[in-house]
Amino acid sequence: MAEVYITKTGKFLPNAAISNDEMEAYLGLINDTASKARRIILRNNKIVSRYYALDAAGNPTHNNAELTKNAIDNLFDETFTSNQMELLSCGTSTPDHFLPSHAAMVHGLLKNKSVELNSSTGVCCAGMNSLKFGYLSIKSGNTKNAVCTGSERVSTWTMADKYEHEVVNLKSLEEQPIIAFKKDFLRWMLSDGAGAFLLENQPKGPISLKIEWMEAYSYAHELEACMYAGGDKLASGELKPWSDYHPDQWLKESIFAIKQDVKLLDEFILSKGSESMSDALKKNNITNNEIDYFLPHVSSFFFVEGLKKSLAASGIDLPFEKWFMNLPRVGNVGSASIYLALDELFTSGKLKKGDRILLSVPESGRFSFAYAYLTVC
Repeated sequence: MAEVYITKTGKFLPNAAISNDEMEAYLGLINDTASKARRIILRNNKIVSRYYALDAAGNPTHNNAELTKNAIDNLFDETFTSNQMELLSCGTSTPDHFLPSHAAMVHGLLKNKSVELNSSTGVCCAGMNSLKFGYLSIKSGNTKNAVCTGSERVSTWTMADKYEHEVVNLKSLEEQPIIAFKKDFLRWMLSDGAGAFLLENQPKGPISLKIEWMEAYSYAHELEACMYAGGDKLASGELKPWSDYHPDQWLKESIFAIKQDVKLLDEFILSKGSESMSDALKKNNITNNEIDYFLPHVSSFFFVEGLKKSLAASGIDLPFEKWFMNLPRVGNVGSASIYLALDELFTSGKLKKGDRILLSVPESGRFSFAYAYLTVC
């Protein structure tokens, strides 16, 4: 089996950083009313800036495929050109289209040569799934290299005009025209951007990151959906798909809006996270002392203290000095977040040969968790 190395990282964050006070100007007011939840959510998540693929008038500046292509372009130089790519593996929660696949649309923009494609869907783990496909391809000898990505263009999904038909419907029913918290909550959590890794079967440059192992866990067999879009949750906990609704309801009930059951999130995200991480480390015989940098993707700083305590209760005691996070600066970019965090660490000048890095990505879709263990070489 071949060894696999991350030899280069790239990112693309669209336009200028947007402050907390500017967010509603970009996303718009629902029912011409400022969100009552916005300040509370931002105070808890501690995000102070994020990026939107929108101009100040709310017009899109990039689609998801373009964000991804721009991140990938940063991987190319005289030592590795786009025509040397053998595999393109792309993960996202927010593709531009149902069909064709996200990877196919990105490949169409690259205009290089015929390559193998993989598109990973889901929520935050989509980026790790795309990475694992590239990792396994090189590991097995199927390819000598792979370009893997995570990306999101979620801003246009959360703009006020996407909810206006629901507000009008509520008014006609003489109900309060207020969007449910499960929808409004995510408008102040999510950001746009893309990250990309070049994987090769040989180390290269001043430093490379050897992927020692990757592990993933799902608890969908035990738990109902927590974060979803393109449907709605019934009283039974089951999801009713968009195609089973009348087209009239798609707009009146914001069926395509991204929603999150915050009660389920609070109840299970930390306990299942610590359980799965403990299983991953035990399986691979890794102790606390064999982790120099811990890169956890968290949606909000609200969960950081709880995560540390939950991990410690499972025997994983990682002091905050080992944690590396960029959430306050770039926001929660879903499947791209772990790419953006590792890119920042990789290019920071902090890493030295022999350092060991643990990547941790939870996904509240139906509670999935993914891990990767890297060694600097």
